[in-house]
Amino acid sequence: MRPRRGPLIGWLTHLKQRQRISVMMTQEREREIISTMSEHKKPFDRKQLIDLLNEDLQREFQAVIAYVNYSQVLKGAAYMNIAGELEVHAKEELGHALKLSYWIDSLGGMPAVTAKTVKTSDEATDMLRFDLENEKETIRNYRRRVKQADELDEFALGEDLREILRDEQDHLNALATALGEDTPDPGVADY
Repeated sequence: MRPRRGPLIGWLTHLKQRQRISVMMTQEREREIISTMSEHKKPFDRKQLIDLLNEDLQREFQAVIAYVNYSQVLKGAAYMNIAGELEVHAKEELGHALKLSYWIDSLGGMPAVTAKTVKTSDEATDMLRFDLENEKETIRNYRRRVKQADELDEFALGEDLREILRDEQDHLNALATALGEDTPDPGVADY
């Protein structure tokens, strides 16, 4: 003879079944939404790549201006080495801007002519922190851009972007070291 289940046990069993059904329905609905989104998602195209490369170009112009300015206004013995390093970074960022301009033109676009806003401060550590944050953003975006270039079979562009990424990673390392910090992982931009 089977033991009699009380009303509480029956209710709990019923509740568990309803929860399982609810979870299954939620998972099915999520699959439907994802499927619908991917059906309506516009494929990544050359025009979008050009627009994003122009944003990258504006960040490179920003970096050139910031590095030129910061390399000249950093004062004190503690900052002499990094000030010299920032001058080198400025030249490298200009080289990146020239490469990006070449690719934007080559892909049929018009290279940007304006820079993103440059932050300034009277405090040396603030300036280095601004640069560190800008480098993190730049690296995040270039990591995404490499994938996007490869997606469009623009492999030579992808290789140039990888070279730029190496420089930007070196800049990030130098800035983190100057701030006495470990080099942060910038991640990858979401788009």
